[in-house]
Amino acid sequence: MEFGMFHEFPSVPGRSETEMFDESIEQIDAAERWGLDVMWLAEIHFAPERTYLSSPLAIASAIAARTERMKIGIAVQVLPLCHPLRLAEEAATVDQVSRGRLIFGVGRSGVVSTYDAYGVPYDESRDRFTEILDIVKQAWAEPRFSYQGKYHSFDNVACVPKPYRGRMPPIRIAASTPDTFPAIGAAGYPVFASTRHPTWDELAPHIQAYYDGWTGAGHPGKGEVYIAAPIYIAETEGRAHAEAEESVTHFYRLQYELIAESARRSGREQFIRRAEHLKNLTYADALRGNVIVGTPDSVAERLRELQQRLGFAGILAELNCGGLIPHERVLNALRLLCQEVMPRFR
Repeated sequence: MEFGMFHEFPSVPGRSETEMFDESIEQIDAAERWGLDVMWLAEIHFAPERTYLSSPLAIASAIAARTERMKIGIAVQVLPLCHPLRLAEEAATVDQVSRGRLIFGVGRSGVVSTYDAYGVPYDESRDRFTEILDIVKQAWAEPRFSYQGKYHSFDNVACVPKPYRGRMPPIRIAASTPDTFPAIGAAGYPVFASTRHPTWDELAPHIQAYYDGWTGAGHPGKGEVYIAAPIYIAETEGRAHAEAEESVTHFYRLQYELIAESARRSGREQFIRRAEHLKNLTYADALRGNVIVGTPDSVAERLRELQQRLGFAGILAELNCGGLIPHERVLNALRLLCQEVMPRFR
């Protein structure tokens, strides 16, 4: 099973941006040293109370220059907010600098306020996503290409650089609504899912729909599922539960406010339902259904049981869900993940 850390470069009251960047980079260096498979980078805009990670490809390039082994994943690049030619150039540059270690994760995001700030109608997000992904793939594959689409038109352009050794970086697509899971499966891409909002049990039928979509389209094998999950590890159960509580509770409070704002701006039923669910979610609720917290033994046992039941290929462990867990404790959780949990799955 592939193990990664999902990172947001969190902001913390009373700490400077420089301090938080330094701590995040120290965690990334430790992940390389301890053998983590992938470092995953979010793309989040206009949320100073939460994160400084608005430019994942820039951070990915910095990681590429200071590491040699660990893969670098984007989780996820919000395609409808990008210019496709610029995105193709920058992502291929990261792939070159990293010598082929980029995993290009893409999605649409459900943060309507970000679309409003960028001046992109959220109702166009699905069509823009499809068009931009198509353009990026052509830019990487063709010496020159032309494209006539609904939002972008290009004539005889040559994007450089190409990806490392001419091989297209692996592409994984995020799914957050029931209809997107089978569609991604039918299209033949690996899928990202998340247990931030749905519980593990609620996620199970969506994952099965992805597998069904994959098989129904005639693709070989069964597809690949990667799950982003809030996870925290400490030496004892009591410490793990106590040390994660404030940050996880803070996270779900922010998530409620974020989704409620998306519901207000869009009027979409999916956001309204999600906001109502998050409004009353307690730490105990999260521990029962969404978040995995415990010792290396109990976390490994839980992951093994879930992997056997759901059939996922990898985990994006959000080791500082909410951003308030102190740096040294995050480092300890990362060490325990790499040294005591990962070896049980090798």
